[in-house]
Amino acid sequence: MSDLKPRERDAIVQALRAGVVPKLGLRHIQVGRAREIEELVRDIDRIAGGGSAIRFIIGEYGSGKTFFLNLIRLVALEKGLVVMFADLAPDRRIHATGGQARGLYAEMARNLATRTKPDGGALASVVERFVAKAQQDGEAEDRSAGDMIRERLAHLEELTGGFDFAQVVRRYWEGHDGNDEELKSAALRWLRGEFATRTDARKALGVRTIVDDASVYDHLKLMSAFVTSAGYKGLLVGLDEMVNLFKLSSAQARNANYEQILRILNDVLQGSAAHLGFLMGGTPEFLMNTRRGLYSYEALQSRLAENSFAREGLVDLSGPVVRLANLTPEDLFVLLSNIRAIMQPGPDALPDEALEAFMTHCSDRIGEAYFRTPRNTVTAFVNLLAVLAQNPGVAWTDLVEALDIGADAGDDMSDVDEAIGAQPVSEDLASFRL
Repeated sequence: MSDLKPRERDAIVQALRAGVVPKLGLRHIQVGRAREIEELVRDIDRIAGGGSAIRFIIGEYGSGKTFFLNLIRLVALEKGLVVMFADLAPDRRIHATGGQARGLYAEMARNLATRTKPDGGALASVVERFVAKAQQDGEAEDRSAGDMIRERLAHLEELTGGFDFAQVVRRYWEGHDGNDEELKSAALRWLRGEFATRTDARKALGVRTIVDDASVYDHLKLMSAFVTSAGYKGLLVGLDEMVNLFKLSSAQARNANYEQILRILNDVLQGSAAHLGFLMGGTPEFLMNTRRGLYSYEALQSRLAENSFAREGLVDLSGPVVRLANLTPEDLFVLLSNIRAIMQPGPDALPDEALEAFMTHCSDRIGEAYFRTPRNTVTAFVNLLAVLAQNPGVAWTDLVEALDIGADAGDDMSDVDEAIGAQPVSEDLASFRL
């Protein structure tokens, strides 16, 4: 791994020790899942060609969902797409009435990334690129930049909320042309969904609407059209930790979010969206639970049901649901070898027999879960290498035998289990008594 930079090495090691996905250097540790990656790359090409796509990435806790989503994110950036990724949380949802959906949009807008700014915070660069491109083309055609910008924003006004969106971009241009940093900053704040009231937006920019809970999806469609006008290939939206919708105690709130997912799904599958893709990461429980998961919403269950012919080892990756295949023990051996090459690049690296002994020990302790949900296994291996590096006299055989490792139990679902209870009682009648 001669091309591994020290910054990437440190980021990988620190992230793996903490059990999280590194933002840098994923290509150095990626193993397996070739067919799934190939299918998602095909989706990215479809988005770049003017189409749309939606995928639900389903896997157990610790199985590599977030890693897979980040890998696809990097592929999308390399292919010229703009990406907006965020994790759902109790205060960030797809649909809400108390600002939680706007909070999710604001988080995605802050994380907006391009190939030249892969770490996020690229919204200003995208707007600047749109303005500069219009200015350059205006000079070539002997027209004013203002006329070019108005012409290129005209198609946005046909979309829901597009008139004010176009107006805000024009206000940014006015600030750019007049060196008014305050006006430019206000325009970017509006585009990031940071205005909480319409009054503030009207004072600052002269527009009557803001990004609110009801208009998040409409603004994502506007953003995809805008970044395409700025010269990018399209927009990829990634939402992880979708299990937070499953955890919502209110059936009404869950169904409202599932209705929004249904709206997105219908738009994408019917071809109503252009240059726009969605990736949603969740657990099998989030998808298949018929009381609180996506399958509890009948219209979604019918659209996301598995292909009945894909049984007994047969797979179908063309549908909206992509179930992450388990890593094989061979895949895990390659993964541990890659980590060893990162952390021990010299001739004194652990021998292959140490890796085999480590995997055997994990298998004896937690069974096949050590490669199906490899997060704990990888973290333990990184810790092992760290101790060996700082204690030269210690033998790896002693450390492996003393290793205590447990299966990854995932997030604490006890609150959900208690709310559901053992009996399949309808939530609407949970407190009903005679």
